[in-house]
Amino acid sequence: MLVFSSVRLQFMNIRTGIIIVLTGFLCMNTNGCAQEGNSEGDEQEKGHAFTNALINESSPYLLQHAHNPVNWYPWGEKALQKAKSEGKLMIISIGYSACHWCHVMERESYEDTTVARIMNEHYISIKIDREERPDIDQVYIEAAQMLIGSAGWPLNVITLPDATPVFAGTYFPRDRWINIIKQVQEVYEQDPERLTTQAQKIMTNLKQYNAAGEYGEQNVSKTDIALAVDKWKGKMDKKHGGLQSTIKFPLPGSLHQLLNYGYLKKDKKALELAELTLDRMALGGIFDHVGGGFHRYTVEPTWQIPHFEKMLYDNGQLMSLYAAGYQVFGKEIYLNVLDKTLRFITTEMMNTEGGFYSSYDADSEGEEGKYYVWSSGEIESLLKDATPIFKDYYLITQKGNWEKGYNILHAKDTPEAYFSKSETNISLDENLEILRKARNNRVKPGLDEKVLTAWNALMMQGFIDAYRATGNDGYLETALKNADFLINRQLDDDGRLNRNYKDGKSSINAFFDDYAFTIRAFISLYQVTFDIIWLERAVKLSDYSIAHFYDADRKLFRYKSDLDEALIVSKFPVNDNVIPSGNSVMANNLFVLGNLFYEEKPGYLEMVNGMLDVVAERFKESPYYHYGWMPVFYNNVNGFYEIAIVGDEFDLAMKEMQRHYIPDAIYLGGQDDQGLSLLNDKLVAGMTYIYVCQNKFCKLPVDDPEKAIALIER
Repeated sequence: MLVFSSVRLQFMNIRTGIIIVLTGFLCMNTNGCAQEGNSEGDEQEKGHAFTNALINESSPYLLQHAHNPVNWYPWGEKALQKAKSEGKLMIISIGYSACHWCHVMERESYEDTTVARIMNEHYISIKIDREERPDIDQVYIEAAQMLIGSAGWPLNVITLPDATPVFAGTYFPRDRWINIIKQVQEVYEQDPERLTTQAQKIMTNLKQYNAAGEYGEQNVSKTDIALAVDKWKGKMDKKHGGLQSTIKFPLPGSLHQLLNYGYLKKDKKALELAELTLDRMALGGIFDHVGGGFHRYTVEPTWQIPHFEKMLYDNGQLMSLYAAGYQVFGKEIYLNVLDKTLRFITTEMMNTEGGFYSSYDADSEGEEGKYYVWSSGEIESLLKDATPIFKDYYLITQKGNWEKGYNILHAKDTPEAYFSKSETNISLDENLEILRKARNNRVKPGLDEKVLTAWNALMMQGFIDAYRATGNDGYLETALKNADFLINRQLDDDGRLNRNYKDGKSSINAFFDDYAFTIRAFISLYQVTFDIIWLERAVKLSDYSIAHFYDADRKLFRYKSDLDEALIVSKFPVNDNVIPSGNSVMANNLFVLGNLFYEEKPGYLEMVNGMLDVVAERFKESPYYHYGWMPVFYNNVNGFYEIAIVGDEFDLAMKEMQRHYIPDAIYLGGQDDQGLSLLNDKLVAGMTYIYVCQNKFCKLPVDDPEKAIALIER
């Protein structure tokens, strides 16, 4: 054991082999860690006295660090070769623009010249925007989980010159960070073999974890799905909704599939849990009642106290979820959530070309949540006579329901339920608008203006689903504008996508989720317009994905294109987390396209079956972390509907039909057969007909959407 000042550096065996533990220093959770104090260096300098290699980057997160005294490099050949040629360890620091604790660590450590001197002398330091480079982030997050049991951002990894990790942690206060980087460097100088051995162990475990597992034919039955959903329901918080946890992430994709199953199978408990969660989130502080949009998560289990950053990927998926919730339950509060959030997106997070920005920061003026919270006195001065009712409804107190006497708006009940018990009434919308206008005079949180293809596709999907649920043509227009943006700015003629767009420039070869989510959104656009161009684009992107991402031996798609440089391990993600995996989304894409083009693309369905072989046992074991696979497993064993709508007035019939919730349906149609075999011989001159089909067998056509709905058996 080597002892350095107040910190113990020791080697010990745990489940993954030898790891380094810096006792007392590892701060481990997915949200960054609570601040444990700071000791400012006398030499700390702020302003623009320094400029490093990040100054030429476009990422707002990287540019935030461009004037640190740390000699940061972006990830690339220059930095990697420099580490190898100089034989230096690397510090790979990963975060994102809206990350509160990333900002804290920057202020405390990376702006400090004492810290910078140590890092610059002994390390090659690389800064990475995890949203631009999720491929790198995935590898080092996984290494951190193996080393310390969990991970989060900021993620700080120390590696050998060849980029293999030897140490990982999240947020560290300044003095602790200094001790860590000093001690790891001393071990490297005095006994480098120990770090080499450590790195070899980690690499062995990473490669084993990412190796192809054993699998056979997928054998998921109706009973297996029912048992999986029972496990799912058992993990849910019966009082507040969401998965049981001391902090609450929305996990909209997971909840969406639980809702679908409850609706399709008339599973009362599944529906109750989905409705409970939708209600609690809509009423809670995680929803921005004043301006619309959801914050990323809450720091307690009741959805009341949020971590204030707003992410595009959350809000896109939540719009799809609340659209489905509105179709199933018909609650006005869900419609209000849709309307407010989509207005927030179009006014605050959309550029003039139709692209959606990535995120809003949690902080403004150096304080978390300052933009969003209210004192009781502010409410009183703004709302006058409406104050007592408004304060009671939104649980605002003189003392405050948050920190420093401030309040976060969260509602007692739905407006209908609350005001039915009261003799007095006020317009909540009018008073919220007064607060919104007042809040606009505050300093806004930082906006990350980079446009990410995958996240844009998730938000496009949200607008499409909102259009289906409400019939609001404006939602479809926004979705089409965003689709045109992706085509004009992010898509090459050969089917290759870019991931990032900023300041008029597209960059970074896209990753697999960029393709999978865009394909899904284009399929959905076809199903609400019957414009065949969207299916043709989806097929072209699918074929490109197969050519450059598919591994026939693994029966899965890798995360990085074969055109890109390889990392220390290759990733084939199948787990669904806050964002679904590209593989689960692609399995559903290929299922839909394979059935629409069953004669032209039989290989699509063969690929789907191979993917299901790989993931079947994992799905049965933990369905809530493989929720994206649920629709294709469900449709395989329960069947699904093909709904063809043809004739001169197909658009009216289609719009009315899709106001009903039919999650196990594939729509197609138009004024001609579009080259789709499923539409052959279905057109009748002068008539608009709806065909309800299963397994390519159709019932007699009907001319009214309500009659068609009656043909769908549950």
